[in-house]
Amino acid sequence: MDHRGYSTRIIDANDRASADSLGVQLGRYCISRDISAIEVAEYFGVSKMTIYKWFTGQSTPRQSYRDRIVAMLNVGGVAIKHN
Repeated sequence: MDHRGYSTRIIDANDRASADSLGVQLGRYCISRDISAIEVAEYFGVSKMTIYKWFTGQSTPRQSYRDRIVAMLNVGGVAIKHN
């Protein structure tokens, strides 16, 4: 699988992170579908580093991004968990 530039470190950190985090769920969705961090960063208007932090559970997306993340996951048919 290509993983569109995701390092093993990011993939492993995403695998270990709690699926309760919406950012981690987004990361699993994007990694599994080979959607690059650059594409996701451009879509949300944030830095690639912010996306990596969401994907690994190091930070939580702001409320202003949550609806868009939920919509993206729902369109992709992903069963989401969010608080």
